[in-house]
Amino acid sequence: MTAARVRTAVLLLLALAGLTALSACGNRKETITRAETEGPYLDVGELQYQVQVSRQLNPEDVEDREYLVGLAPEEAQLEPDETWFAIFIRVQNETDEPQPASKQFEIEDTLGTVYEPVPIRSTNPFAYRTGMVEPGATLPPQNSPAHDGPIGGSLVLFKMPLASLANRPLELKIKSPLAPQTEGVVDLDV
Repeated sequence: MTAARVRTAVLLLLALAGLTALSACGNRKETITRAETEGPYLDVGELQYQVQVSRQLNPEDVEDREYLVGLAPEEAQLEPDETWFAIFIRVQNETDEPQPASKQFEIEDTLGTVYEPVPIRSTNPFAYRTGMVEPGATLPPQNSPAHDGPIGGSLVLFKMPLASLANRPLELKIKSPLAPQTEGVVDLDV
């Protein structure tokens, strides 16, 4: 065999080895922990979280009033400069084991002010409920009002000053229940 043919054969073998290595990389799922908009799934611990939609709630609106059921009396009233801000979230478990869902959410504005969710009693069928998510299952669970409702996500509710909506982007942070230093972050549409 001539030197040119040997060189060509070696180059072909190297190219094939490179393609094989690249194709093996395609089997790995990319981990996404940050999104610049609502919609993409974020990998937080072993679960995937998706913000379906975020928006202000109007207590005078018939639909929105149902989302506000189950608030403690001391939390139920807004000050004139406050608003209800709702995040509807979907969680899914694609592993083979039950996984704990996050208990910790917070919104941070561009000034560094952090807001935590308002507790909602179990009488609200749309409220986010933490717990174990079975393999292949979702939160909200199938056939629940939150799952089958117009949004298809569980409600995480915040009470915020109206002025904070101008300090955008607002970032939702979702902390892993098993490793709190691990979090997913999504910029919220306001």
